[in-house]
Amino acid sequence: MTEGVRVHQAQANSAAVETDPGSEEPDQQEEDSSSILEVQHRSTGGAEDSSGGPVAPDGGWGWVVVAATVLVLAMTLAFPSCIGIFYTDLQNNFQASNTETSWVPAIMMAVLHAGGPICSVLVECLGCRATIIIGGILSGLGMAASSFAQTMVELYITAGIITGMGFSLSFQPSITMVGHYFVRRRVFANALSSTGTALGLSTLPLLANYLLSSFGWRGSFLVLGGVLLNCCVCGAVMRPLGAKPKMEARSGQTDNRQLKTNCLSITQEREGLKGRLRATLSTVMPFLRRHMAFDLLCSNPYFCAYALGVSWMMLGFVVPLVYLVPYATAYGMEQDRAALLMAILGLINITVRPATALVFGLPRFRGSHNFAYLFATAVLINGLSNCICGMATSFPVLLAYVIVFGFSMSLVGSLLFTVLMDTVEMSRFPSALGLISIMESVMLLLGPPLAGMLVDSTSQYAYVFFACSITGSTAGLFIMLSFYWLDRQKCREVKSSFTHKDINSLKPSTKMTIDCDYSPVPLHGNNIRDMETDV
Repeated sequence: MTEGVRVHQAQANSAAVETDPGSEEPDQQEEDSSSILEVQHRSTGGAEDSSGGPVAPDGGWGWVVVAATVLVLAMTLAFPSCIGIFYTDLQNNFQASNTETSWVPAIMMAVLHAGGPICSVLVECLGCRATIIIGGILSGLGMAASSFAQTMVELYITAGIITGMGFSLSFQPSITMVGHYFVRRRVFANALSSTGTALGLSTLPLLANYLLSSFGWRGSFLVLGGVLLNCCVCGAVMRPLGAKPKMEARSGQTDNRQLKTNCLSITQEREGLKGRLRATLSTVMPFLRRHMAFDLLCSNPYFCAYALGVSWMMLGFVVPLVYLVPYATAYGMEQDRAALLMAILGLINITVRPATALVFGLPRFRGSHNFAYLFATAVLINGLSNCICGMATSFPVLLAYVIVFGFSMSLVGSLLFTVLMDTVEMSRFPSALGLISIMESVMLLLGPPLAGMLVDSTSQYAYVFFACSITGSTAGLFIMLSFYWLDRQKCREVKSSFTHKDINSLKPSTKMTIDCDYSPVPLHGNNIRDMETDV
């Protein structure tokens, strides 16, 4: 009896818990809050968790980080366009061809993008703030040392490798910090921070032209080296969100120690060549996955299509910025008016990028998945605009080209990192950016020298812009068609999953009806003897 009463009380309590509406609300709230925290944790790459970790403020000190990022991008990404101002003087001083001179901005831009893995390692060990400061020191010292170069090889090392590595260590952590400080307003913050490139394009050519007329190219490089040291000031204001990165760094150090001990045990057990190869692979593969997202090329088709399209775009995206001034001056235009074209290009970027930031920051655009198509359209227009520059060399024609090119370039710059953040999780964004930077560096290294070879062989700058038109337009079409095909395939998979769910939901109901139809029912026509035999 007591056991039956206990069972009855337990069933009554469970029924009361199930029927009590007040008990469901806290559980539902906990599930909703946990789901929200999980979504925010994925979007911020660990910037927020249920254990009280740092939370993305979406404002506050984040606007100071955005302002510092604007200045960093102005002094890094836009700086290779200044080399076009010194292009002719470098040729005359070193008696170099177009191909040899074009290697200076090519190496600078290639190292700028190829330093992604090194930058990721330093960010993991030292943090974003210290990495940006180190990058500012390297870029400033590199440009100051290039003013004393006596050969083109020395210029390749100082202005190309050292300065480019400093740029890489400065701009990538800045973009990462903006992604950690903003979640809801991430599109607006990225578009606003991309105005730094426009600011550099509008001011640095005019500053370089003034310095060239006053101090020559050597004195200009020395002064520009001092200007680049301001990246250290910008990095100093980028404070981390909390103590979470330090804990992650410590856990990363413990993981590295465990990996080292495992490798030592493997080498001790297997002293042969196979054991050593396995030990090295066991350490290299986690490193590549953490700092260069090679696995995303196979697991994420959107990222694969985006990485390939952006890399092919970079083959001719920056070449017009390098060859616009030499192209204009080669056909009789004055140096000041040619530099004015670059300044107008920067002013267009300054006006368009904040406008796009305001538009894309509206609530109706938040969470939109159409930014990839808008980005691909901007790349297509940017590539086709180079045909305008190849048609004529008069100032009105080049002005029209600069307007169209600058408008499309503004859209590309505003959406470049936003589309990447929408394509991958924020926790994988640094490694994904490092891989794309490596792929871009190869194209940026080949683009200007190939253009210089084309000019040396044909003595015509117009063919360079036509070639850039082909690369840009094909890259835009590739990204657009790839994302459209992947979206259609994803919709088909979702529809098929819904149909399977509907079929599976119908199967239990049919089983229940069948069981009910075949349930035993007592027959009233049986006599007493039949009932006794049944028993």
